[in-house]
Amino acid sequence: MEQNNPKVIHGWAMYDWANSVYSLVITTALFPIYYNAATEATFGGDMVQFFGITLDKTALYSYSLSVSFWIIAVISPLLSGMADYGGKKRQFLQFFTYMGALACMTLFFFTGANVELAILASLIASIGFAGGQLFYNAFLPEVASPDRVDAVSAKGFAYGYVGSVILLILNLVLIEKYNWFGFESKALPTRLSFLMVGFWWVLFAQIPFRVLRDNPAHTHKGNLLKKGFEEVLKVWAYIKQDASMRMYLLAFFFFNMGVQTIMLLATSFGQEELGLQTGELIAVLLVIQLVAIGGAYLFAYLAGHFGNKLAISTMLVVWAGICLVAYFVKEAAHFYALAAVVGLMMGGIQSLSRSTFSRLIPPESNDTASFFSFFNVADKIAYAGGTFVFALIVQLTGSMRNGALAMSVFFVVGLIILGLTKLDFKRTE
Repeated sequence: MEQNNPKVIHGWAMYDWANSVYSLVITTALFPIYYNAATEATFGGDMVQFFGITLDKTALYSYSLSVSFWIIAVISPLLSGMADYGGKKRQFLQFFTYMGALACMTLFFFTGANVELAILASLIASIGFAGGQLFYNAFLPEVASPDRVDAVSAKGFAYGYVGSVILLILNLVLIEKYNWFGFESKALPTRLSFLMVGFWWVLFAQIPFRVLRDNPAHTHKGNLLKKGFEEVLKVWAYIKQDASMRMYLLAFFFFNMGVQTIMLLATSFGQEELGLQTGELIAVLLVIQLVAIGGAYLFAYLAGHFGNKLAISTMLVVWAGICLVAYFVKEAAHFYALAAVVGLMMGGIQSLSRSTFSRLIPPESNDTASFFSFFNVADKIAYAGGTFVFALIVQLTGSMRNGALAMSVFFVVGLIILGLTKLDFKRTE
Protein backbone atom coordinates (compact mmCIF):
# COMPACT_ATOMS: atom_id res chain seq x y z
CA MET A 1 0.00 0.00 0.00
CA GLU A 2 1.09 3.55 -0.68
CA GLN A 3 1.98 5.46 2.48
CA ASN A 4 0.16 8.74 3.23
CA ASN A 5 -2.50 8.03 0.60
CA PRO A 6 -5.57 10.01 1.82
CA LYS A 7 -8.00 7.32 0.63
CA VAL A 8 -6.12 4.55 2.44
CA ILE A 9 -5.74 6.63 5.61
CA HIS A 10 -9.47 7.41 5.58
CA GLY A 11 -10.28 3.73 5.07
CA TRP A 12 -7.91 2.69 7.85
CA ALA A 13 -9.40 5.25 10.25
CA MET A 14 -12.90 3.98 9.48
CA TYR A 15 -12.10 0.83 11.44
CA ASP A 16 -11.97 3.01 14.52
CA TRP A 17 -15.38 4.35 13.48
CA ALA A 18 -16.61 0.77 13.17
CA ASN A 19 -15.29 -0.86 16.34
CA SER A 20 -15.31 2.04 18.81
CA VAL A 21 -19.04 1.59 19.29
CA TYR A 22 -18.15 -1.57 21.21
CA SER A 23 -15.93 0.42 23.57
CA LEU A 24 -18.57 3.05 24.27
CA VAL A 25 -21.88 1.18 24.17
CA ILE A 26 -20.86 -2.24 25.44
CA THR A 27 -17.94 -1.74 27.83
CA THR A 28 -18.65 1.79 29.05
CA ALA A 29 -22.21 3.02 28.62
CA LEU A 30 -25.32 0.97 28.06
CA PHE A 31 -24.31 -2.58 28.85
CA PRO A 32 -22.79 -1.93 32.31
CA ILE A 33 -25.85 0.10 33.29
CA TYR A 34 -28.25 -2.51 31.92
CA TYR A 35 -26.21 -5.33 33.49
CA ASN A 36 -26.37 -3.69 36.93
CA ALA A 37 -30.09 -2.94 36.66
CA ALA A 38 -31.08 -6.34 35.24
CA THR A 39 -29.11 -8.38 37.77
CA GLU A 40 -30.25 -6.25 40.70
CA ALA A 41 -33.88 -6.65 39.62
CA THR A 42 -33.43 -10.41 39.37
CA PHE A 43 -31.30 -11.09 42.44
CA GLY A 44 -32.48 -8.22 44.64
CA GLY A 45 -29.09 -6.74 45.42
CA ASP A 46 -25.41 -6.54 44.53
CA MET A 47 -24.73 -10.27 44.82
CA VAL A 48 -25.42 -12.60 41.87
CA GLN A 49 -25.19 -16.31 41.18
CA PHE A 50 -22.64 -17.29 38.54
CA PHE A 51 -22.53 -21.05 37.91
CA GLY A 52 -23.58 -21.54 41.52
CA ILE A 53 -20.99 -19.15 42.98
CA THR A 54 -22.12 -16.00 44.81
CA LEU A 55 -20.19 -12.91 43.70
CA ASP A 56 -20.53 -9.13 43.75
CA LYS A 57 -21.95 -8.16 40.36
CA THR A 58 -19.43 -5.35 39.74
CA ALA A 59 -16.50 -7.54 40.77
CA LEU A 60 -17.76 -10.38 38.54
CA TYR A 61 -17.91 -8.14 35.50
CA SER A 62 -14.43 -6.80 36.23
CA TYR A 63 -13.07 -10.33 36.65
CA SER A 64 -14.59 -11.41 33.32
CA LEU A 65 -12.88 -8.53 31.52
CA SER A 66 -9.64 -9.51 33.22
CA VAL A 67 -9.93 -13.08 31.92
CA SER A 68 -10.57 -11.90 28.37
CA PHE A 69 -7.47 -9.69 28.47
CA TRP A 70 -5.31 -12.55 29.72
CA ILE A 71 -6.55 -14.78 26.91
CA ILE A 72 -5.75 -12.27 24.17
CA ALA A 73 -2.39 -11.52 25.79
CA VAL A 74 -1.47 -15.20 25.57
CA ILE A 75 -2.61 -15.86 22.00
CA SER A 76 -1.88 -12.56 20.24
CA PRO A 77 1.92 -12.92 19.86
CA LEU A 78 1.63 -16.26 18.10
CA LEU A 79 -1.26 -15.12 15.91
CA SER A 80 0.60 -11.96 14.94
CA GLY A 81 3.69 -13.95 14.00
CA MET A 82 1.56 -16.17 11.79
CA ALA A 83 -0.07 -13.12 10.21
CA ASP A 84 3.29 -11.46 9.52
CA TYR A 85 4.89 -14.57 8.03
CA GLY A 86 1.85 -15.60 5.98
CA GLY A 87 0.85 -12.07 4.98
CA LYS A 88 -2.57 -12.45 6.60
CA LYS A 89 -3.07 -9.39 8.82
CA ARG A 90 -6.24 -8.46 6.95
CA GLN A 91 -7.72 -11.97 7.35
CA PHE A 92 -7.03 -11.99 11.08
CA LEU A 93 -8.59 -8.53 11.33
CA GLN A 94 -11.73 -9.85 9.65
CA PHE A 95 -11.90 -12.96 11.86
CA PHE A 96 -11.76 -11.05 15.15
CA THR A 97 -14.18 -8.43 13.84
CA TYR A 98 -16.88 -10.97 13.02
CA MET A 99 -16.31 -12.87 16.28
CA GLY A 100 -16.60 -9.72 18.39
CA ALA A 101 -19.63 -8.40 16.54
CA LEU A 102 -21.49 -11.70 16.82
CA ALA A 103 -20.83 -11.82 20.56
CA CYS A 104 -22.25 -8.30 20.91
CA MET A 105 -25.40 -9.41 19.13
CA THR A 106 -25.68 -12.37 21.51
CA LEU A 107 -26.01 -9.96 24.43
CA PHE A 108 -29.50 -9.23 23.09
CA PHE A 109 -30.62 -12.45 24.81
CA PHE A 110 -29.45 -11.39 28.30
CA THR A 111 -32.46 -10.60 30.48
CA GLY A 112 -31.02 -10.66 34.01
CA ALA A 113 -31.25 -14.21 35.30
CA ASN A 114 -28.94 -15.70 32.67
CA VAL A 115 -25.81 -14.01 34.05
CA GLU A 116 -23.63 -16.74 32.57
CA LEU A 117 -24.69 -15.76 29.03
CA ALA A 118 -23.93 -12.10 29.69
CA ILE A 119 -20.48 -12.77 31.11
CA LEU A 120 -19.42 -15.28 28.45
CA ALA A 121 -20.73 -13.18 25.54
CA SER A 122 -19.08 -10.02 26.88
CA LEU A 123 -15.84 -11.98 27.37
CA ILE A 124 -15.86 -13.18 23.75
CA ALA A 125 -16.76 -9.70 22.49
CA SER A 126 -13.82 -8.32 24.45
CA ILE A 127 -11.47 -10.85 22.83
CA GLY A 128 -12.85 -9.98 19.38
CA PHE A 129 -12.34 -6.27 19.97
CA ALA A 130 -8.81 -6.70 21.33
CA GLY A 131 -7.76 -9.08 18.57
CA GLY A 132 -9.12 -6.82 15.86
CA GLN A 133 -7.44 -3.80 17.43
CA LEU A 134 -4.06 -5.56 17.32
CA PHE A 135 -4.13 -6.15 13.56
CA TYR A 136 -5.71 -2.76 12.89
CA ASN A 137 -2.90 -1.03 14.80
CA ALA A 138 -0.33 -3.08 12.90
CA PHE A 139 -1.39 -1.36 9.67
CA LEU A 140 -0.57 2.10 11.10
CA PRO A 141 3.15 2.15 10.14
CA GLU A 142 2.17 0.85 6.70
CA VAL A 143 -0.41 3.53 5.92
CA ALA A 144 1.56 6.49 7.36
CA SER A 145 5.20 7.55 7.33
CA PRO A 146 6.94 8.16 10.70
CA ASP A 147 6.45 11.92 10.48
CA ARG A 148 2.69 11.45 10.00
CA VAL A 149 1.80 8.67 12.45
CA ASP A 150 0.90 10.98 15.36
CA ALA A 151 -1.62 12.88 13.24
CA VAL A 152 -2.97 9.73 11.54
CA SER A 153 -3.36 7.93 14.87
CA ALA A 154 -5.25 10.96 16.19
CA LYS A 155 -7.47 10.88 13.11
CA GLY A 156 -8.37 7.25 13.79
CA PHE A 157 -9.34 7.90 17.38
CA ALA A 158 -11.28 11.02 16.39
CA TYR A 159 -13.27 8.96 13.88
CA GLY A 160 -13.93 6.43 16.63
CA TYR A 161 -15.16 9.01 19.10
CA VAL A 162 -17.52 10.60 16.55
CA GLY A 163 -18.88 7.29 15.26
CA SER A 164 -19.52 5.90 18.71
CA VAL A 165 -21.29 9.07 19.83
CA ILE A 166 -23.58 8.94 16.79
CA LEU A 167 -24.64 5.35 17.47
CA LEU A 168 -25.03 6.02 21.20
CA ILE A 169 -27.36 8.93 20.47
CA LEU A 170 -29.41 6.72 18.14
CA ASN A 171 -29.56 4.09 20.89
CA LEU A 172 -30.65 6.69 23.43
CA VAL A 173 -33.49 7.91 21.23
CA LEU A 174 -34.67 4.32 20.86
CA ILE A 175 -34.42 3.66 24.61
CA GLU A 176 -35.68 6.94 26.08
CA LYS A 177 -38.49 7.36 23.55
CA TYR A 178 -39.43 3.70 23.52
CA ASN A 179 -43.14 4.50 23.30
CA TRP A 180 -42.58 6.19 19.93
CA PHE A 181 -41.56 2.84 18.54
CA GLY A 182 -44.30 0.79 20.17
CA PHE A 183 -42.27 -0.73 23.02
CA GLU A 184 -43.73 -1.20 26.50
CA SER A 185 -40.52 -0.44 28.43
CA LYS A 186 -36.82 0.40 28.01
CA ALA A 187 -35.64 -3.18 28.41
CA LEU A 188 -36.15 -4.46 24.87
CA PRO A 189 -34.84 -1.26 23.17
CA THR A 190 -31.73 -1.49 25.34
CA ARG A 191 -31.14 -5.07 24.27
CA LEU A 192 -31.71 -4.03 20.65
CA SER A 193 -28.88 -1.54 21.06
CA PHE A 194 -26.50 -4.46 21.55
CA LEU A 195 -27.67 -5.86 18.21
CA MET A 196 -27.10 -2.47 16.61
CA VAL A 197 -23.50 -2.41 17.87
CA GLY A 198 -22.77 -5.71 16.17
CA PHE A 199 -24.36 -4.64 12.89
CA TRP A 200 -22.59 -1.26 12.93
CA TRP A 201 -19.24 -2.91 13.62
CA VAL A 202 -19.57 -5.34 10.72
CA LEU A 203 -21.09 -2.82 8.30
CA PHE A 204 -18.48 -0.08 8.57
CA ALA A 205 -15.59 -2.54 8.86
CA GLN A 206 -16.19 -3.34 5.19
CA ILE A 207 -14.58 0.02 4.30
CA PRO A 208 -11.14 -0.77 5.77
CA PHE A 209 -11.48 -4.35 4.54
CA ARG A 210 -11.66 -2.96 0.98
CA VAL A 211 -8.71 -0.56 1.16
CA LEU A 212 -6.24 -2.36 3.44
CA ARG A 213 -4.01 -4.82 1.67
CA ASP A 214 -1.27 -7.12 2.89
CA ASN A 215 2.05 -6.69 1.11
CA PRO A 216 2.45 -9.63 -1.33
CA ALA A 217 6.20 -9.57 -0.65
CA HIS A 218 5.48 -10.50 2.97
CA THR A 219 3.53 -13.64 2.03
CA HIS A 220 5.27 -16.94 2.70
CA LYS A 221 4.11 -20.52 2.69
CA GLY A 222 4.97 -23.31 5.08
CA ASN A 223 4.11 -24.29 8.62
CA LEU A 224 2.46 -21.08 9.80
CA LEU A 225 2.38 -22.19 13.43
CA LYS A 226 6.11 -22.89 13.52
CA LYS A 227 7.06 -19.86 11.45
CA GLY A 228 4.75 -17.62 13.46
CA PHE A 229 6.55 -18.67 16.62
CA GLU A 230 9.89 -17.92 14.96
CA GLU A 231 8.67 -14.45 13.94
CA VAL A 232 7.72 -13.70 17.53
CA LEU A 233 11.11 -14.86 18.80
CA LYS A 234 12.83 -12.63 16.23
CA VAL A 235 10.87 -9.57 17.32
CA TRP A 236 11.39 -10.40 20.99
CA ALA A 237 15.15 -10.57 20.40
CA TYR A 238 15.01 -7.08 18.90
CA ILE A 239 12.98 -5.69 21.79
CA LYS A 240 15.40 -7.13 24.36
CA GLN A 241 18.34 -5.30 22.79
CA ASP A 242 16.46 -2.04 22.09
CA ALA A 243 16.41 -0.14 25.39
CA SER A 244 14.01 2.57 24.16
CA MET A 245 11.33 0.14 23.03
CA ARG A 246 11.75 -2.07 26.10
CA MET A 247 11.48 0.82 28.55
CA TYR A 248 8.59 2.42 26.68
CA LEU A 249 6.61 -0.83 26.79
CA LEU A 250 7.22 -1.09 30.52
CA ALA A 251 6.12 2.51 31.11
CA PHE A 252 3.06 1.96 28.90
CA PHE A 253 2.16 -1.17 30.84
CA PHE A 254 2.04 0.71 34.16
CA PHE A 255 0.24 3.88 33.14
CA ASN A 256 -2.18 1.95 30.93
CA MET A 257 -3.36 -0.04 33.97
CA GLY A 258 -4.72 3.17 35.37
CA VAL A 259 -6.05 4.60 32.11
CA GLN A 260 -8.02 1.56 31.02
CA THR A 261 -9.47 0.80 34.44
CA ILE A 262 -10.75 4.35 34.83
CA MET A 263 -12.27 4.32 31.35
CA LEU A 264 -13.91 0.93 31.82
CA LEU A 265 -15.44 1.61 35.22
CA ALA A 266 -16.25 5.33 35.11
CA THR A 267 -19.99 4.82 34.75
CA SER A 268 -20.08 2.24 37.53
CA PHE A 269 -18.29 4.75 39.78
CA GLY A 270 -20.85 7.46 39.05
CA GLN A 271 -23.71 5.05 39.58
CA GLU A 272 -22.48 3.31 42.74
CA GLU A 273 -20.68 6.15 44.57
CA LEU A 274 -22.67 9.23 43.53
CA GLY A 275 -26.05 7.70 42.77
CA LEU A 276 -26.21 9.22 39.28
CA GLN A 277 -29.12 8.16 37.13
CA THR A 278 -28.83 6.66 33.67
CA GLY A 279 -29.46 9.95 31.87
CA GLU A 280 -26.78 11.71 33.90
CA LEU A 281 -24.26 8.94 33.27
CA ILE A 282 -24.90 9.03 29.53
CA ALA A 283 -24.43 12.79 29.50
CA VAL A 284 -21.06 12.30 31.20
CA LEU A 285 -20.01 9.76 28.57
CA LEU A 286 -21.03 12.03 25.71
CA VAL A 287 -18.94 14.83 27.21
CA ILE A 288 -15.95 12.48 27.56
CA GLN A 289 -16.19 11.28 23.96
CA LEU A 290 -16.60 14.73 22.44
CA VAL A 291 -13.82 16.30 24.49
CA ALA A 292 -11.57 13.34 23.59
CA ILE A 293 -11.63 14.40 19.93
CA GLY A 294 -9.93 17.65 20.87
CA GLY A 295 -7.56 15.79 23.19
CA ALA A 296 -6.34 13.50 20.41
CA TYR A 297 -5.48 16.38 18.07
CA LEU A 298 -4.18 18.66 20.86
CA PHE A 299 -1.57 16.21 22.12
CA ALA A 300 -0.57 15.17 18.58
CA TYR A 301 0.15 18.87 18.01
CA LEU A 302 2.07 19.20 21.30
CA ALA A 303 4.08 16.07 20.51
CA GLY A 304 5.04 17.57 17.16
CA HIS A 305 6.36 20.74 18.77
CA PHE A 306 7.69 19.57 22.14
CA GLY A 307 8.26 15.85 21.68
CA ASN A 308 6.22 12.74 22.48
CA LYS A 309 7.93 12.21 25.83
CA LEU A 310 6.96 15.58 27.28
CA ALA A 311 3.42 15.33 25.92
CA ILE A 312 2.83 11.90 27.47
CA SER A 313 4.54 12.88 30.77
CA THR A 314 2.24 15.89 31.09
CA MET A 315 -0.79 13.69 30.66
CA LEU A 316 0.42 11.19 33.28
CA VAL A 317 0.72 13.96 35.87
CA VAL A 318 -2.85 15.01 35.11
CA TRP A 319 -4.10 11.38 35.22
CA ALA A 320 -2.60 10.92 38.69
CA GLY A 321 -4.38 14.10 39.77
CA ILE A 322 -7.67 12.77 38.40
CA CYS A 323 -7.38 9.69 40.65
CA LEU A 324 -6.75 11.83 43.73
CA VAL A 325 -9.65 14.17 42.97
CA ALA A 326 -12.02 11.24 42.26
CA TYR A 327 -11.51 9.96 45.81
CA PHE A 328 -13.00 13.18 47.21
CA VAL A 329 -15.74 13.85 44.63
CA LYS A 330 -19.15 14.09 46.28
CA GLU A 331 -21.20 16.29 43.95
CA ALA A 332 -22.46 15.48 40.47
CA ALA A 333 -21.24 18.83 39.12
CA HIS A 334 -17.71 18.05 40.25
CA PHE A 335 -17.93 14.62 38.64
CA TYR A 336 -18.98 16.22 35.33
CA ALA A 337 -16.01 18.59 35.44
CA LEU A 338 -13.67 15.72 36.21
CA ALA A 339 -15.17 13.75 33.32
CA ALA A 340 -14.29 16.55 30.91
CA VAL A 341 -10.66 16.37 32.02
CA VAL A 342 -10.75 12.58 31.67
CA GLY A 343 -12.01 12.97 28.11
CA LEU A 344 -9.23 15.37 27.17
CA MET A 345 -6.59 13.06 28.63
CA MET A 346 -8.21 9.93 27.18
CA GLY A 347 -8.06 11.26 23.64
CA GLY A 348 -4.45 12.28 24.04
CA ILE A 349 -3.07 9.21 25.82
CA GLN A 350 -4.78 6.65 23.58
CA SER A 351 -3.70 8.29 20.34
CA LEU A 352 -0.16 9.21 21.35
CA SER A 353 0.60 5.88 23.07
CA ARG A 354 -0.12 4.04 19.83
CA SER A 355 1.73 6.40 17.50
CA THR A 356 4.75 6.64 19.80
CA PHE A 357 5.19 2.88 19.78
CA SER A 358 4.73 2.85 16.01
CA ARG A 359 7.66 5.23 15.66
CA LEU A 360 9.89 2.89 17.64
CA ILE A 361 9.38 0.04 15.13
CA PRO A 362 12.29 -0.22 12.65
CA PRO A 363 11.13 1.36 9.35
CA GLU A 364 12.44 -1.58 7.32
CA SER A 365 10.59 -4.21 9.42
CA ASN A 366 7.97 -6.46 7.84
CA ASP A 367 6.83 -7.67 11.27
CA THR A 368 4.51 -4.82 12.27
CA ALA A 369 1.84 -7.18 13.66
CA SER A 370 4.42 -9.03 15.75
CA PHE A 371 5.77 -5.76 17.16
CA PHE A 372 2.26 -4.55 17.93
CA SER A 373 1.48 -7.90 19.54
CA PHE A 374 3.92 -7.02 22.31
CA PHE A 375 2.27 -3.60 22.59
CA ASN A 376 -1.02 -5.50 22.72
CA VAL A 377 0.28 -7.86 25.40
CA ALA A 378 1.36 -4.91 27.53
CA ASP A 379 -2.06 -3.33 26.89
CA LYS A 380 -4.11 -6.39 27.76
CA ILE A 381 -2.07 -7.44 30.80
CA ALA A 382 -2.46 -3.84 31.94
CA TYR A 383 -6.23 -4.15 31.42
CA ALA A 384 -6.22 -7.43 33.32
CA GLY A 385 -3.99 -6.18 36.12
CA GLY A 386 -5.80 -2.88 36.55
CA THR A 387 -9.30 -4.33 36.55
CA PHE A 388 -8.23 -7.18 38.84
CA VAL A 389 -6.68 -4.78 41.38
CA PHE A 390 -9.74 -2.54 41.18
CA ALA A 391 -12.14 -5.47 41.62
CA LEU A 392 -10.11 -6.86 44.51
CA ILE A 393 -10.10 -3.51 46.33
CA VAL A 394 -13.86 -3.15 45.79
CA GLN A 395 -14.40 -6.69 47.06
CA LEU A 396 -12.27 -6.12 50.18
CA THR A 397 -13.26 -2.55 51.07
CA GLY A 398 -16.68 -2.14 49.48
CA SER A 399 -15.63 1.24 48.07
CA MET A 400 -14.88 2.17 44.48
CA ARG A 401 -13.22 5.36 45.76
CA ASN A 402 -10.38 3.30 47.22
CA GLY A 403 -9.99 1.56 43.87
CA ALA A 404 -9.79 4.88 42.03
CA LEU A 405 -7.19 6.19 44.47
CA ALA A 406 -5.04 3.09 43.98
CA MET A 407 -4.85 3.77 40.23
CA SER A 408 -2.72 6.88 40.88
CA VAL A 409 0.20 4.62 41.84
CA PHE A 410 0.27 3.16 38.32
CA PHE A 411 0.54 6.62 36.76
CA VAL A 412 3.39 7.63 39.04
CA VAL A 413 5.35 4.46 38.30
CA GLY A 414 4.73 4.87 34.55
CA LEU A 415 5.91 8.48 34.72
CA ILE A 416 9.15 7.50 36.46
CA ILE A 417 9.94 4.80 33.90
CA LEU A 418 9.06 7.08 30.99
CA GLY A 419 11.49 9.64 32.40
CA LEU A 420 14.25 7.04 31.99
CA THR A 421 13.23 6.23 28.41
CA LYS A 422 14.94 7.77 25.40
CA LEU A 423 12.31 9.22 23.03
CA ASP A 424 14.06 11.90 21.05
CA PHE A 425 11.97 12.01 17.89
CA LYS A 426 9.69 14.89 16.91
CA ARG A 427 7.29 15.25 14.05
CA THR A 428 8.60 17.33 11.18
CA GLU A 429 6.22 19.69 9.49
